[in-house]
Amino acid sequence: MRSKLRIDEQLVSKCREYAVDIADGIQEHIDKNTTTSVERTVARLFGIDGVEEGTEVPFPNIVVDNVLEAGKLDRGIAYWLGNAMLELGKEPQEIAEMVALGKLSLTELKEHKLADIRKKITGLVNKKVAVIEGTKKRREELQEKLPPGPKPWLYVIVATGNIYEDVTQARAAARQGADIVAVIRSTAQSLLDYVPYGATTEGFGGTYATQENFRIMREGLDEVGEETGRYIQLVNYASGLAMPEITAMGAIERLDMMLNDAIYGILFRDINMKRTFIDQYFSRMINAFAGIIINTGEDNYLTTADAVAEAHTVIASQFINEELAYRSGLKAEQMGLGHAFEINPDIKDGFLLEIAQAQLIRQLFPDAPLKYMPPTKYMTGNIFKGHLQDGMFNLASIMTGQSIQLLGMLTEAIHTPFLSDRALSIENAKYIFNNARSLSEEISFKEDGKIQQRADKVLAETEDMLKGIAKKGLMPAIEEGMFADITRPIAGGKGADGVVEKAESYYNPFMETFKERLSI
Repeated sequence: MRSKLRIDEQLVSKCREYAVDIADGIQEHIDKNTTTSVERTVARLFGIDGVEEGTEVPFPNIVVDNVLEAGKLDRGIAYWLGNAMLELGKEPQEIAEMVALGKLSLTELKEHKLADIRKKITGLVNKKVAVIEGTKKRREELQEKLPPGPKPWLYVIVATGNIYEDVTQARAAARQGADIVAVIRSTAQSLLDYVPYGATTEGFGGTYATQENFRIMREGLDEVGEETGRYIQLVNYASGLAMPEITAMGAIERLDMMLNDAIYGILFRDINMKRTFIDQYFSRMINAFAGIIINTGEDNYLTTADAVAEAHTVIASQFINEELAYRSGLKAEQMGLGHAFEINPDIKDGFLLEIAQAQLIRQLFPDAPLKYMPPTKYMTGNIFKGHLQDGMFNLASIMTGQSIQLLGMLTEAIHTPFLSDRALSIENAKYIFNNARSLSEEISFKEDGKIQQRADKVLAETEDMLKGIAKKGLMPAIEEGMFADITRPIAGGKGADGVVEKAESYYNPFMETFKERLSI
C-alpha cells in the first residue's frame, strides 16, 4: 500500500525546466532595470524616514523624486546620497530634509568617484545589515524558547482599521489558539506609491501597513507569546507599488511572514508587470536575508476562475514563483506557496478533487510551508453550512500535510468576523487536527482511483501550460489572460513610469551585500 500519490517525475522535471526558462526571460529584464520603489527602499535602509511637515510626503519619496526628475536615477539613489554625504559631511536624514526644504538638489552637487562613495557609506550599510541580522537572530532565540505550535499553523486575520484595536483582537486570538496573526491592510494601500507614516487608527477594511504599526503589533504579540508559551507569528502584505519598502520595514521590525507574490499585484491590482517583477526580486532578497517566510497568492486565481477547470494554473504559477524565489536567495523552507479549497461544494466528489490538488502540491513542493486558503467563493449566509465547509477544508489540510492554515469563518459572506466567530473557527480546526493528527500516515490512495486520476490530469495540464509560457514568455502569457482569466497589458498598469533603465555605473550597496551573503 502507498501513502502517497504516484507522480510522473519526468513531467515534474520538465515543469521545473520550463520554469527556469520562464524565469530567465524575466531575470534579463530585472537585471537591466530598477524602480522608484527599489530606490526608496535603499533610501530607507540608509536611515531616511519620516514625512515632510504640512504635506505628509515621505522623505524617501522626496529624495528619489528629486533625482528622478533630473533624469539621473539610473545610477541609483545610493550613489547620489553617498555623494552628498561626502560633499556636505551630513547624514542621510539631514540631506533628505534639505532636499524637502528646497535647499539642495542632489544631482547638482560636485560628483565624487564611486570608489570614494563606497568607502564613505560602507559603515552605514554594514550597520543596517547588522540590524536585520540581529532581528533574525532574535526571532530564532525566541522560537527556541517559545516553540510555535504544531503544523498546520492556525492563521487568523485582524482588520479593524485601528492598530490598537487590532492588537486587542490579535492577543485574544492568540489566547484562543492562533499561531499566526495577519494584519489586513487598509483597502487599496497597494495602490499607494508611498508608505504612510506612524501609528494609524482610521484604515478602511483593514489597517495601514506602517513601520510603527509593525512595531506596535510585534510588541503586543511578543507579550502574549510569553503568556501562552508559544511564539506568535506576525504577517503583513508586501505587494503593490511599495512592495520592497514594506518588506524592509518588516525585516527591521521582525515580521515572520510577508505576502510576497511575483504575479498577484499584476493580476488583482493592475500594477505594471515590468515594475512588479523588479520589485519582487529585491523584496524577496530582503525576505531571504531576514529569514522571513513569503506567502504567494495563487489561491486568488480560483476566486475569478473555475477551481476544477483552472487548477493547473495554480501549480504552474507555483513552479514559476518557486524559481523566481530561488533567484532572490530564498530557501524552499521560506516559500509559503499558496493554494485554496475553492471547488463548488455542489460538485459530486468535489472533496476528492480537493484532496488530489492538495496532495499533489504537497508532494511537488515537499519542503515548502504551504499556505492553504479556506473556501470563500461559495460561502453564503448559511453559517451552519459554512462552518461545515470550513471543517471539510480543515480535514483536507490535515490529510495532506499542509503547513499554514488560513482559517475560514462561518460568517465569511456576511461581515467582518467577530471575536466569537474567530474563536469558533479556531475551535473547529483544533478539534479536527487533534482527532485526525495521524490520518495521513494511515491512508493510501487507490492506484487508479479518482484522486490519482485527477492528480495525473492536473500535472499533465500544468506541464503543457508551462511549456506554452516558456515558448512565448511570461509577460505575453499574462497579457493573454492565462492566469485567473484576467488580462493585463505589458505596457499598462499602475506605476509604469516608475521603471528606470540602469546605467553601467548603477550602484545598490544593499543588493550587492545581500547577494554576497546569500551566495546568489
